[in-house]
Amino acid sequence: MRKYLAEMLGTMILVLMGCGSAIFAGNAADALGAGVGTLGVALAFGLSVVAMAYTIGNVSGCHINPAITLGVWMSGRMSTRDAAMYMIFQVIGGIIGSLLLVLLVSTGGHGGPTLSGANSYDSGEMAQAFIAEAVFTFIFVLVVLGATDEKKGAGNFAGLAIGLTLVLIHIVCIPITGTSVNPARSIGPALVEGGQALEQLWLFIVAPFVGAAFSSLVWKTIGGGRVNR
Repeated sequence: MRKYLAEMLGTMILVLMGCGSAIFAGNAADALGAGVGTLGVALAFGLSVVAMAYTIGNVSGCHINPAITLGVWMSGRMSTRDAAMYMIFQVIGGIIGSLLLVLLVSTGGHGGPTLSGANSYDSGEMAQAFIAEAVFTFIFVLVVLGATDEKKGAGNFAGLAIGLTLVLIHIVCIPITGTSVNPARSIGPALVEGGQALEQLWLFIVAPFVGAAFSSLVWKTIGGGRVNR
């Protein structure tokens, strides 16, 4: 149970910090006098992952993302039961994080361009959004699988590599969808916001899972075998 609770806590903090940065300081200007813009939001998500990796990594592996859990499960690194429980607790954590943000917004002002940090795409741009979420999740999960590989991975630097990769992904993808690459990060804000965010939620679940599944297959091909020297 400890590792499931760790996943819940880690996902809650990811949503609280990442989506919170967009809600309260996401504008490039006029955000409570200190807007952080795209780069600031990207750093908030990436640094949250780094912080959690070195906090709960030894407890649960710090997936805090159902897409990562899917990739790890498909790579044969965890049981089906653990994978299912991880995903459930990650979603619960994302919802708790979103509810805490609602509480903060409802008790004071906010200067960012969003009320919940929900992901979305413009009318007529569904294909672009799907491709972006699938491709960037593929890249993200591939880095996770490589960096955490028991024999070929980055060891104690894995958390840093993974977090910085998430920063890079957000820099590119925020203008397209707000960047999900994480169904649990999208579900909480969508449930809170409702409307269009809830209608479009399916894409931010399906596309990351597609990308994660493909990354697992690719990693088995390029990293699963013995390395010849």
